[in-house]
Amino acid sequence: MKGRQILFCVFLCVLIGGLNNVSYAQTPATHTATDSIPKQRSLADEYDISDLFVDLFHPAKKADSTRKQRRSPITYMPNIAYNPSIGAQIGIKAVAGKVLGKDPNTLMSVGATSASITTKGIIYFYLSHNVYTNANRWNFQGSLVVAKTVSPDRGIGIGYAPNDDPNTILLTNPGRTEVFVQKAIYYKFQEKVYKQIFNHLFVGAGLSFDIRNNIKQGSHDVKTPYELYNEKYGFADDHYAANGFLFNVQYTTRDNQNQAFRGIYADVGVRTNQTWLGSSKSVTQITTDFRKYWSLSKENPEHVIAFWHWGAYTLNGAMPYMELAGSARDLGARSARAYTFGYFRGPNYFDSELEYRFPILKNKFISGATFFSMQTASDGLGTKLFDRWQPAGGAGLRVLFNKATRTNLCIDYAIGKYGAKGLFLGLNEAF
Repeated sequence: MKGRQILFCVFLCVLIGGLNNVSYAQTPATHTATDSIPKQRSLADEYDISDLFVDLFHPAKKADSTRKQRRSPITYMPNIAYNPSIGAQIGIKAVAGKVLGKDPNTLMSVGATSASITTKGIIYFYLSHNVYTNANRWNFQGSLVVAKTVSPDRGIGIGYAPNDDPNTILLTNPGRTEVFVQKAIYYKFQEKVYKQIFNHLFVGAGLSFDIRNNIKQGSHDVKTPYELYNEKYGFADDHYAANGFLFNVQYTTRDNQNQAFRGIYADVGVRTNQTWLGSSKSVTQITTDFRKYWSLSKENPEHVIAFWHWGAYTLNGAMPYMELAGSARDLGARSARAYTFGYFRGPNYFDSELEYRFPILKNKFISGATFFSMQTASDGLGTKLFDRWQPAGGAGLRVLFNKATRTNLCIDYAIGKYGAKGLFLGLNEAF
């Protein structure tokens, strides 16, 4: 991808953020901790899983008004889920949300942890956090993952072969007719520290280590896209490391990180993997993450139009095959619903999504959402970013798990190209 195209992508995200910020300036510029519960929105009028539990098993406690006002900031739940990438999953998960500090402008800090096993042989443990100190002076974002992974491999690019060369056809797998699998032991550690320099604006830096060992593939008659890519760029087939520095600029005015009704989140970052840090190859990559939320009703702020862009662009060098940006390769693995993990991938990747969220029940216990996405990827073989696009869309239900922190259980069904479809479950919104 040429440098001017990458700069155009970054400029586009910044421009959109600037334009949207103009319209957002019509509302107050600062948001207090109580903004996460608008004045016209009373928690006493809402109903969540805790209320359901009390009604079913402890109805006498309904008369205790003090209990209604006290809500645990931690949500526990069985991690029972399914999506086409992982199969059926069972485990346990906890999500927490709490405002740290007495300054009324302090944003909510959130954290999550989970341990699970799936029918496809995946064993996964993770711990993540996004913490804001008092008055948002510092922001700490990070994650730790230890896993036994099973990764489907459908080739590089966007499902199109730019020429008739046999290796190109094998590598790009047009039509996504072949599916290969890589099994590996995966370790990830990432930590970023941001300092607020102006209201809502942060600059940060950090480290990221992504390591896969004991990579194995099933028997096959032809070379897989993974093997062809490794030959092309000089990676080993059985292991790799992608270790590097992170430098980011973040702007946020979201009123809540679990389920935003209004505001903006934008993050532009540079990742530079270095061999002296143990990385298999040196590479420089730009990442862009932009989210905008419009609440359509003062009386029912849950009526929301939400927009999300996520992308990654390689400036030089080569990322390991399984670390290439692609479908569901965002930090939360929630992008491009309908497609499995890495269904489309490439050295340059761009995904945009639009979602409408709306309450169904008056007490907000059940809500709904409809969504649509478009993604594009380059393949390093002739197909450039924005040459071809792949759509997806669907609808889903939301169950309010914790009304104090706006934690939802999300149940989505999505459909894409090449017969891609599936049920996607998760805690909190995709973005």
